[in-house]
Amino acid sequence: MVVGDVSTGTEVLVIGGGPAGYTAAIRAGQLDLDVTLVEQSDYGGTCLNDGCIPSKALITATDLADRAGDAEHMGIHADPAVDLGAMMEWKDGVVDQLTGGVEKLCKANGVNLIEGTAKFAGEGRARVAHGGEGQGSETIEFEHAIVATGSRPMSLPGFDFDDDPILDASQALALESVPESMLVVGAGYIGMELAGVYAKLGTDVTIIELLDSALPAYEDDLARPVKRRLESHGVDFHFGLGAEDWTENGDGTVTVTAAAMDGGGAEVAADGGEAAEATEADAATSEQFVAENVLVAVGREPVTDTLDLESVGLEPNEQGVLETDHRAQTDVEGIYAVGDVAGEPMLAHKGSAEGKVAAEVIAGEPAALDHQAIPAAVFTEPEIATVGLTEDEAFEEGFDPVVGEFPFRASGRSLTADESDGFVRVVADAETEFLLGAQIVGPDASELIAEVALGIELGARLEDVASTIHTHPTLAEAVMEACENARGEAIHTLNR
Repeated sequence: MVVGDVSTGTEVLVIGGGPAGYTAAIRAGQLDLDVTLVEQSDYGGTCLNDGCIPSKALITATDLADRAGDAEHMGIHADPAVDLGAMMEWKDGVVDQLTGGVEKLCKANGVNLIEGTAKFAGEGRARVAHGGEGQGSETIEFEHAIVATGSRPMSLPGFDFDDDPILDASQALALESVPESMLVVGAGYIGMELAGVYAKLGTDVTIIELLDSALPAYEDDLARPVKRRLESHGVDFHFGLGAEDWTENGDGTVTVTAAAMDGGGAEVAADGGEAAEATEADAATSEQFVAENVLVAVGREPVTDTLDLESVGLEPNEQGVLETDHRAQTDVEGIYAVGDVAGEPMLAHKGSAEGKVAAEVIAGEPAALDHQAIPAAVFTEPEIATVGLTEDEAFEEGFDPVVGEFPFRASGRSLTADESDGFVRVVADAETEFLLGAQIVGPDASELIAEVALGIELGARLEDVASTIHTHPTLAEAVMEACENARGEAIHTLNR
């Protein structure tokens, strides 16, 4: 028996329960708005369930095993045995704790939660199809709608994620056994992070990348230590190659044919990795790679095709993005877009900030997206983190930049942590000394970048950071010393 269609109403309809959507819903509830959140699968979205959180859990676990087994120089002799099933169970427990927390927080803030798939059905209306046979659907009338449908992995022609050996990132994070070999297509942050996980588990990992470098979205001196560390774990890199097709070998492996590309015509994907398309005209020669699994990590694309946007007069741009203004408002009054669906950078923390703004704008608050800089991080070994402008970008924007650097090999805390690769680099305006940006590669870069991000947001100068007393010995001292170096005052490194 099919349940009949029902109709309900709400002030704010949020479509999608990832970081952008659930943050918008909770903030709207805090502002005493009547809010309904529709999520088709799991609260927390890709980030909590299939991306940020499970990947960082596995990165932490495999790093721990690797460091314990490679610490003879510190007087520690160990040969860790990894139980992948137990590791995955622990990872899933972390995910369950966080996703369960999201659901509780939503309910505690008065958010009405509905499981189902929502699409627009004309001005001020949406239809929600409930999951499961015979569950029916309902119509929701709304005054405002926040679209937070996120993004999904981009695929390659002929490489279907429904085929067992072909994996997207979420599938790679849920393998039941450690593969003997893996081919990673794309050397952006997703491919590089997961290559590290499986290399440390003992998998023979090969990475192919359409462009001519690893992590092509980042400066060479940031990416170089990461590539070098992966190579030390046996990862093999091949550049200028685009995956074309694959065949099964009958022994549990597949052979992937990759064409050598002419360069130039490649489109960089959302994660800075291999582009999803390459023309036949670019193909010159080809190489073949044999592997048990193939991880396709060529970027992500916004999810808008499930929404029936035409019914409300909305149309995505050529990249599938819903364009918004500084108040997260789309071209259609009363409809907002936040998170990955609103475009680059596709970062959970950027989406959460947009979700807050959208809720506050709807509530009549004087909110706007006026962030001076949004930090980004790659959770490789060592980590990479950036915020604001690089030196070249500062030049292009008309500044006369001054740069300061501090190497982690000169940091007492880095040496005692046995993690001395990399450096902190800060960029400032030479005349005013206002901080413009920073690039960090090294231990805990994802944590250290917050100090510079705050400095940029507050309009801090080099002197402000340099004269702030930092705890010793800490990694954070490297940020202070980089600012001192830019002023010619560094104590523990030669001044520029």
